Amino acid sequence: MQDETADFTVTDSEQVFAGKVWSIRRDDFDYNGATIVREFVDHTGAVVVLALDEQDRVLLIKQYRHPVRMREWELPAGLLDISGEDPLVGAQRELAEEADVVATEWNVLSDFYTSPGGSSEAIRIYLARGVSASAEVFARTEEEADIELRWVPLDECVDAVLARRVQNPSLVIGVLAAQVSRSRGWSTLAAGDAPWPGHPLNWKHSE
Repeated sequence: MQDETADFTVTDSEQVFAGKVWSIRRDDFDYNGATIVREFVDHTGAVVVLALDEQDRVLLIKQYRHPVRMREWELPAGLLDISGEDPLVGAQRELAEEADVVATEWNVLSDFYTSPGGSSEAIRIYLARGVSASAEVFARTEEEADIELRWVPLDECVDAVLARRVQNPSLVIGVLAAQVSRSRGWSTLAAGDAPWPGHPLNWKHSE
């Protein structure tokens, strides 16, 4: 079972709203003999890091998310909004900037689309091991200024997901994928620099 790429002719593509973080795009495309119009969030994509220490504890951060008015438990993450930046490098940067942590071993844990019916956002979750404190401590601002850090056993993270006490999708997918992968001797992991066919740059629209 595998998703497959579908290539239909886009006859018109227009950015109808340009936002601070992402934009709204309207595409006209030919589909089964008809023209369909769809508007969606045109997203840069993002990377997420599940950092796991030698005691099988996951590094979590608690951060305020205004659209849902919640301080959520999450995994360190960030947008791929630096032109030309490799996703793995972006993940390493985000882990250092959000948690002052570095890691020596990196693997791909999971790839997913957050809301494929209305957004092009693609997320790659990395598993980072061999973790230690960064030599550099980063200054954080805005919602990141009061981030709370906590190392939580992976099994407790899974319990929180199954009890519906946490709802962040990257956290939910990441900890469940990590639990299953661990149970299989980490045989499901991919190399940290594995190709990412679903990366947004592979379908970026022209104006």
